[in-house]
Amino acid sequence: MSSGSNSGDSGALPAVSAHRTVFVLALAQATAMICNSIMIVTSGLTGQMLAEQKGWATVPLAFQFIATMLTTFPASFLMKRVGRRQGFMTGALIGIVGGLIMAVATYLASFWLFAFGNTIFGVSAAFTLFYRFAAAEVADEAFRPKAISLVMAGGVVSAILGPYLARVGQELFLPHLFTGGFVFIVGLSILVVILLLPLRLPHAAGGPSLHAGEPSRQLLEIVLQPRALSAIVAAMLGYGVMSFVMTATPLAMTFCGFELKTGISFVIQGHVLAMFAPSFVTGHIIKKFGEYRVMAAGVVCYVGCLAIGMAGIDIHHFWLALVLLGLGWNFLYVAGTSQLTKCYRPSERAKIQAFNDCMVFSCVALCSFIAGMVEQAFGWDWVLRGAIVPVALIAVALFVGWRRERVA
Repeated sequence: MSSGSNSGDSGALPAVSAHRTVFVLALAQATAMICNSIMIVTSGLTGQMLAEQKGWATVPLAFQFIATMLTTFPASFLMKRVGRRQGFMTGALIGIVGGLIMAVATYLASFWLFAFGNTIFGVSAAFTLFYRFAAAEVADEAFRPKAISLVMAGGVVSAILGPYLARVGQELFLPHLFTGGFVFIVGLSILVVILLLPLRLPHAAGGPSLHAGEPSRQLLEIVLQPRALSAIVAAMLGYGVMSFVMTATPLAMTFCGFELKTGISFVIQGHVLAMFAPSFVTGHIIKKFGEYRVMAAGVVCYVGCLAIGMAGIDIHHFWLALVLLGLGWNFLYVAGTSQLTKCYRPSERAKIQAFNDCMVFSCVALCSFIAGMVEQAFGWDWVLRGAIVPVALIAVALFVGWRRERVA
């Protein structure tokens, strides 16, 4: 694997430039993630307000994730052709359009127009997924895990501002509830474009690789590597479980008597903060203990989330369960990304990154689609019980991948 270490740095920038670029990427990621945080808090509640069938409350959010899933390949190959910066700016411009459509939909009280706006926003969100890979590509091997985690740490800002802006936007344009939140998304997407304007990224930055100069392998061959397969499964199911539980939480809390101002935004804020705040140290933890151990810690956090969630429906049960859910997601997603970057050559980067995120958001879309239906039909306990099987599958995938790699 030593040859991969050297060749993986072929697109890395000098240390000072790399740190500066990662800082700008973190700012842009943070701004984009505020939009996502607003969507987490308000999309399900807005869908519930607009839908005739209340079980369809999370359908617009599911449309968002389906659009993200379907856009991962086009977004990845577009950035391979025109560069990361132009791709990120394209995504932000699409986000402006999505925010405008959702604002108009809430003003007109149109459920299907709102679902369409979610879909357009989902296209924009697909471009945001590649910030972490852009950070990996400008960093040398020693700085790479930290670069990935620092860009993800930009989401700390979203944890603070997202729920706050959602709360302010709820009544900003009364009697049109939630319209203000989507207007904020328009403004934030414009800010992303401004942040990206001075950014300069290598057009064809080399990514981490196994062997320099070798031809591109078939996608299946790359995916079936033990460490690649375990990383993809952990990210896919880990993100799916997080989305399933998180999407159902505002609906469940509403049923339990909580309101956006008095409890829901507090719980979601804690959840999003737990998703991204650990990223300041996750890179150090990965470097010390390795990806497999960090992903295993994520599984332990998920088990704790489900246990506490089943223990009661007081505000502290929801808050602590969602904090553990966010922490588990961080460990699985950041460590999984770090592990995946060690499994491909520069010529394979676009297709494997797109495949990984396509699989992740296929699972997320499905989980978001059924979350509202499960919560409405069976209740909060069955949402948590439904997450047990995928959490167990993550644990199995990590164990099998770790064993196969040790034997190999």
